[in-house]
Amino acid sequence: MAKVSTNITIDAEVKRQAQELFADLGLDLSTAINIYLKKALAEQGIPFEVRREVPNDDTLSAIDEVKEMEEHPEDYTGYKDIASLRKALGV
Repeated sequence: MAKVSTNITIDAEVKRQAQELFADLGLDLSTAINIYLKKALAEQGIPFEVRREVPNDDTLSAIDEVKEMEEHPEDYTGYKDIASLRKALGV
């Protein structure tokens, strides 16, 4: 298989850490990147979950609300069905 040279721009510290990691695994950076690309092709996508690391403000608020509900369940009313909820709301 023919080889081609490709230029990419990455953070210098990320590169240093990656080179150190891959060296411990007996790989160079080029080989590690080729492994990643082949895995992505095999899976037809990014071969790991991609998501935000930090929840947004709405999610953080919802998490806090659930924690509060778990700590003080007596302060909250649950409903088994939509009819019970509508009755409680007077709808």
